[in-house]
Amino acid sequence: MTQAPAVDLHRPKVEYFNVDELTNIDPKGFVRAVERYQVEPFGLYMARTSDHPEFHYIESWLLPSLSIRATVFHFTPAHLRDQDYYIDIGEYAQVGPKRWKSVDHYLDLVVRTNRDVELLDVDELLAAHAAGYLDLPESQQAIETATTVIDGIAAHGHSFEAWLQARDITLTWK
Repeated sequence: MTQAPAVDLHRPKVEYFNVDELTNIDPKGFVRAVERYQVEPFGLYMARTSDHPEFHYIESWLLPSLSIRATVFHFTPAHLRDQDYYIDIGEYAQVGPKRWKSVDHYLDLVVRTNRDVELLDVDELLAAHAAGYLDLPESQQAIETATTVIDGIAAHGHSFEAWLQARDITLTWK
């Protein structure tokens, strides 16, 4: 019998976005300089450089009403990926006049425009729930959010942007 791969069990990743200070505090507590924030009625945009070995720049939109964070990674030539958007499922909210918070709920989606949407990290969600990091309502909400987003994107020709526009949300990127 083969053994299943080990899951990277960890507590939900929490990030803070300080609009006035132009900083982003990542899940490990590192303070990152942000080049640009843009606040819209539907969410928060962030653009910043990155010291990650696979990508040099990151752009994200926190969309609280949809319980998602949409990201475009600008990969280095040696680490290009076949993806247009990376979507995190979780809780995203403004928690102060100029401060936002994100709590990742493990499930992720990779969107390849006009082709497909791939669901990732179901094993992480199940392990986190089993460990007590997410309760049943939070886990169920993550699954319902992911399926709603997948269905919505598929119903709009596998276009994330078309699905958002049907909800009167237009994202702008760098």
